Amino acid sequence: MQPIKKFAWNDGGRSVGGFVGMTGDCVSRAISIATGIAYRDVYETLKTRYGSSPRNGVPSSIYGPYLHELGWIPNNTVAVITPNANLELIEHLRLAQGPIIIQCQRLGRPTAHLCTVIDHVLHDTWDARDEGAYYVTNAWTAGPQAVRCADSTAGNDKKQAGDLTQAEFEKIINRLRAIDNTARNQAATEAERENALRMMQALMLRHNLSRADLASDEGIESILYTRQACPVNGSRALSWEKDLANYLTQHIFPMTQWYSSRKGHRTLFFFYGPRMDVENAIQLFRELMITIATAAKLLFGGYARGSGASYAEGYVSSLPKNAGDSTETNQPPNATPNDTATSNPQNDESQLDNANRQLVLQRSIAVQRRAKDWLFLECGIRLVTTYRSARDFRDGAAEQLGKTHGAQHRVDVPNAPKRLN
Repeated sequence: MQPIKKFAWNDGGRSVGGFVGMTGDCVSRAISIATGIAYRDVYETLKTRYGSSPRNGVPSSIYGPYLHELGWIPNNTVAVITPNANLELIEHLRLAQGPIIIQCQRLGRPTAHLCTVIDHVLHDTWDARDEGAYYVTNAWTAGPQAVRCADSTAGNDKKQAGDLTQAEFEKIINRLRAIDNTARNQAATEAERENALRMMQALMLRHNLSRADLASDEGIESILYTRQACPVNGSRALSWEKDLANYLTQHIFPMTQWYSSRKGHRTLFFFYGPRMDVENAIQLFRELMITIATAAKLLFGGYARGSGASYAEGYVSSLPKNAGDSTETNQPPNATPNDTATSNPQNDESQLDNANRQLVLQRSIAVQRRAKDWLFLECGIRLVTTYRSARDFRDGAAEQLGKTHGAQHRVDVPNAPKRLN
């Protein structure tokens, strides 16, 4: 008997089955993962029994008998969760090998959450252990004749259809725009224009995009969302750690968002948004945080206060920004309206870059809105903005040294695509 050891993102086959849109489908997802039954079949069965769509939850009176018919045995049942109930937090639960369906609930929240643990690995779209607030109210184990999954890791490491990262999306946009310019170029031959149109259509079909998708909220529904936590030492988030999270979500992974929370004597930085971007953001956040904290400790003996904190703040403030963040155009000095209207190749290229950035910005804002909706629907969390006061002590020399070192840092995005095939 061991506790849950790690988390593995798994939507139970929802995206592969062609389902899109925002949903609180933890029941369908957990049962599909545990039993190995296709997501669509589980979904349709629950829909028939419930008499309504299971996309926003199903009561235990529906999925309890369904699990019983599939040969799954409940271990305990708690009708109402109360502060005095003798319950275990999900992170403290010790489990045997094999698949187990867990029903957990947050104190004060009226609805429960279902997830599946297989061989001490939590399979879900988010990790209920992170907040230290979900109590186990029921659990089902597979009986002798139970329908259960054959492969606990099938498909988990494969890239899903909706895993389109920000970097990949920008590359696709740039390539589509270049091909579109060729298709509309009157100087090109008829064969060149036709070939460009065919390439453009094939690329859009491959990534399930359209012209409307590039500039509107359409196509956002197919993105796979997640929320994952990065724990750091200390019960308070440091100023430069927050600045680092802001840097990553504003300049490197603009589709992701973050918030911080406290769990015991540690601070948790939660990143949420498209799955691949969140995983990459956390990886880069850890790498940069370790690099900056180590440098501050070696130079000034620490990174939480004093000169070490000033150094870290300066370092983060000078990290290289994405070149696409600037909205300035490369116009010649003293340019007049007539100068910018002429057909100058440099101006045309600059205008194209601006148009591309605007498309990316519009998509990022749309994804951020949907991610906030997903966070409330799946995790029951609505965020509020808080403001912080600046530190009283600042070491100007240490901060300037940090800026110098930060400006020299080369930020390598994890898992960035080398090329677009």
